[in-house]
Amino acid sequence: MEADGFVSRRRVSVDSPSGDTGVTAEAGADIRWLGGRILNATEGFVDGLSPPRIAGESDFAAVVQLRPVPEATAEAASNTETAVDYEGLPQGVATSTHMLAGAVAGIMEHCLMYPIDCVKTRMQSLQPDPGARYRNVMDALRQIVRTEGVWRPVRGLNVMAVGAGPAHALYFACYEKLKMSLGNVVHPGANSHMANGLAGCMATVLHDAVMNPAEVVKQRMQMYNSPYRGVLDCVGSVWRREGPGAFYRSYTTQLTMNVPFQALHFMTYEYLQELLNPHRLYNPSSHVVSGALAGAIAAAATTPLDVCKTLLNTQGAVLVQGVGGVGVQAASATGGRHITGLGEAFRTVYRSGGGAAFFKGVQARIIYQMPSTAISWSVYEFFKYVITKRRHEMKSRD
Repeated sequence: MEADGFVSRRRVSVDSPSGDTGVTAEAGADIRWLGGRILNATEGFVDGLSPPRIAGESDFAAVVQLRPVPEATAEAASNTETAVDYEGLPQGVATSTHMLAGAVAGIMEHCLMYPIDCVKTRMQSLQPDPGARYRNVMDALRQIVRTEGVWRPVRGLNVMAVGAGPAHALYFACYEKLKMSLGNVVHPGANSHMANGLAGCMATVLHDAVMNPAEVVKQRMQMYNSPYRGVLDCVGSVWRREGPGAFYRSYTTQLTMNVPFQALHFMTYEYLQELLNPHRLYNPSSHVVSGALAGAIAAAATTPLDVCKTLLNTQGAVLVQGVGGVGVQAASATGGRHITGLGEAFRTVYRSGGGAAFFKGVQARIIYQMPSTAISWSVYEFFKYVITKRRHEMKSRD
């Protein structure tokens, strides 16, 4: 995605009067506007301009004279312009446009991949019940459906959809705005990986603030032998027994995980887009491939933190014999000992299974994240394209 301004192409023929030092180009040369500059077919900067009004326009007009181009060429240029312009949403587009596209993308991403997310949560359990030990993702899905019913893998889906909509709306809107602002500071007129990463990190803070309570309820509903009858029962029970702080017990861990995750995710996505889709046309296959690979790399690198987050969300009371020095009977008698920080979660995970325990469920996490991020980016880019295309059509009718 690129929100740094319009990228449009014009096929023009340029003459330069003899003796003048100005802009020259061959007849029909390809000249593009990019972030307030004009580039010729060789990609060199010809002059710095700022649409819609060109500074020093009278001087420029004396040097450059444009001849009409053939109708077929103009039509092709118009088609190309429409295809390219979507990448930077039109100036003045309401923030609600980004929020709507982001909300739809987030809901589809989480809902379509929810069964795999359920498997990931169970596979990350430190001491799973004998009935919840799985060899791999497909084995887990088969066992869950066979022993607990066909709807069990999607239990808690409703709370995830409610949380994902507003969380992703804030996430994408914040990312687009910050990427444009930071890009103009870090690397004006060009794509900046640093700006993309910083924008993704800042957007994550808002996203996780909305998403964390939904994550807590969702993961408790996903666990094997979950004692809750439904979402409202889970929310009420957690509130009464552990207080409102339980919904944000893993917030710092979530941020610690998601900040590097999103930095890797956005930087990898934008880098792959430069390789696979250098002209930033609407190209669904490039968005799917870039999103999937970016999600896989970021997911694998941050799995240890995800294991700790799952522990904080689902095992607030340590009832595991030998972990943390608290036995089942002792923990039950005292009401349980809460794991409240990332450091304690790390120590508990390490004592339960050494270094390998930090990568429990890594296969399920990658399998979940690859299609999730592919769906999210492709849906988001599609909505940007459709919204921008409609605006162009409305302008052309005016």
